[in-house]
Amino acid sequence: MTDDHTDAFLREADERITDLNNALLTFEANPDDGEAMDEIFRTAHTLKGNFGAMGFEAESRLAHALEDLLDELRGGRLEASPDVMDLAFDGVDGIEASVRAIEDGEGGEGATVDVDPTVEALRAAIENGGATGGDRAVESGSAPDEPPAVDPLSDDCGEDETVYRAAVEPREGEMAGVEAMLAAEAIAEAFEPVAFEPGIDEVDGPFSVSVVARTEEEVLAVLEGIERVASATVEAVETTESEPEANDGTPGKSEPEIRSVRVDVDRLDELHGMVEQLVTSRIKLRRAVEEGETTGAGDAIDELDKITTNLQNVVMDVRLIPLEKVVSNLPRLVRDLAREEDKRIDFSMDGEDVELDRTILSELSDPLMHILRNSIDHGIEPPGERSEAGKPETGTIELRATRDRDNVVIELEDDGRGLDREAIEAKAVETGIHTERELATLEASEVYELIFHPGFSTAEEVTDVSGRGVGMDVVHSTVERLDGRIDVESEPGAGTLVRLRLPVSVAIVNVLFVRVGAESFGVPIKAVDEIGRTDPVRTLNGQPVVDHDDELYPVVDLGDVLDVEGADGDGRMLVRIRNTERSIALRCDDVRRQEEVVVKPLEGVLSGTAGLGGTAVLGDGKIVPILDVRTLPS
Repeated sequence: MTDDHTDAFLREADERITDLNNALLTFEANPDDGEAMDEIFRTAHTLKGNFGAMGFEAESRLAHALEDLLDELRGGRLEASPDVMDLAFDGVDGIEASVRAIEDGEGGEGATVDVDPTVEALRAAIENGGATGGDRAVESGSAPDEPPAVDPLSDDCGEDETVYRAAVEPREGEMAGVEAMLAAEAIAEAFEPVAFEPGIDEVDGPFSVSVVARTEEEVLAVLEGIERVASATVEAVETTESEPEANDGTPGKSEPEIRSVRVDVDRLDELHGMVEQLVTSRIKLRRAVEEGETTGAGDAIDELDKITTNLQNVVMDVRLIPLEKVVSNLPRLVRDLAREEDKRIDFSMDGEDVELDRTILSELSDPLMHILRNSIDHGIEPPGERSEAGKPETGTIELRATRDRDNVVIELEDDGRGLDREAIEAKAVETGIHTERELATLEASEVYELIFHPGFSTAEEVTDVSGRGVGMDVVHSTVERLDGRIDVESEPGAGTLVRLRLPVSVAIVNVLFVRVGAESFGVPIKAVDEIGRTDPVRTLNGQPVVDHDDELYPVVDLGDVLDVEGADGDGRMLVRIRNTERSIALRCDDVRRQEEVVVKPLEGVLSGTAGLGGTAVLGDGKIVPILDVRTLPS
């Protein structure tokens, strides 16, 4: 959507939804936490007001119903039972789904998200003292133990008539309940037939009413003419049965792209000052060139180089966003999945303030959720199994993030049953990934890394959470695409640790340019350990190798693996790669210069091409491939 006000509304709504989820989790863990409930109530009230101010009446009605449920909890008139808390979270999910629909241009009039079942379920819980009647309305599509709201009136529609549902706000006053009742009675006299939610005898505040009429304007005209009605919104009701998409309790299933960042005003002032310097230097350079002053032009270029370097650093810092932006929904994910699987889990996070580039952060949400789902489904045992093993019935999962120079390290650790090495090895043999002899030579960490192989799964049954053999391979490929790495540590019966190491930023990379035939390629400097001539290369079992510190590095001829025409075939230079990246040495015809470049990832059919990490456009307009040494064929 292009409207600036709507964009601002969506950004605030996302923040409020996150706040609401986390405050509800805090309250659920400790129902006596009055501050948490006050925060919940304030946030829901703000959402209701924001929806109303933007003209999203159905969404405002949902937020209002949630606010009323929270008010009952705050006043002690409802118990914070698991079923009631499920309904509260359903209300938040409905709000989030509505926000996503608005973002996609589907909100407002004609919105595709039907909030009425959730509103009815919330109202029913309030009226019934917290009883939810079994199945959750957000899953079934209608309030439990009640017929769909349209059924009582749909058969009464004549030709050219439609069922309309109105959300009515009675006039406020010292006797608000009386005002609501009188408003309902006036509506009952004006329409025939009519159906109230809650029943007309139970109305003591805002309520919904269904009527039969020819046009929406006709209904609005009658309601606006009733003195005791402060405001009302009307929408047509489908008379055919519909099945809204079920909510599986997984927030952030379609995580929105990070489209905005908050920038400190001091940073903006700094950027403005640098732009002024750029303009001044540009004028100096133009004048020097026009007047033929070589010295002046050189000085202006040096000045521009210094300014652009500083500008680059500031802009890269501005793009950094706290990890909290993508992990704030994880506590809710853990809560819902643990409840679904009848497990008890204590989830904690540390280091949410660690910052990464916006591009990396946007890609990180799904991998973290995949890892967390596996920890919950395969790692943490049911309470009974944990008790028999001498463990606390409540399992623990920790997410930790730290900054390590130009990298961020994110760890997800659980105290569950750990990885079953024997089961992994048996699956590897069964699927033909390795032979038993090959597996016998692998370290435990290398065996555990097999869980990232496409389609690999040791789960005996497929669940809604995991076990399909998809997910962990996506995690691995995503992390590699971001120029990161992933490691696994596990101890049977004690738990599993998954560690992600990611660069803070991948947009600008320092590369070494090498020549192969008439072509140039870039090798990331951070992957290079040593540059030398090919004199020490020898052949071992038909494979060229180079010795270094008592280790053998296979030599990869870039001319051969990249199929470059005109390559010498016996390159004179070797670029040895750090063994933390890959124990190989690249043979090329020549080593040229080192330079910082902006790397663009490969897209479309080229995405995922082995050995290529992206491309860079040089100052002369030439496009140069940047090598990915980890996936380079040997």
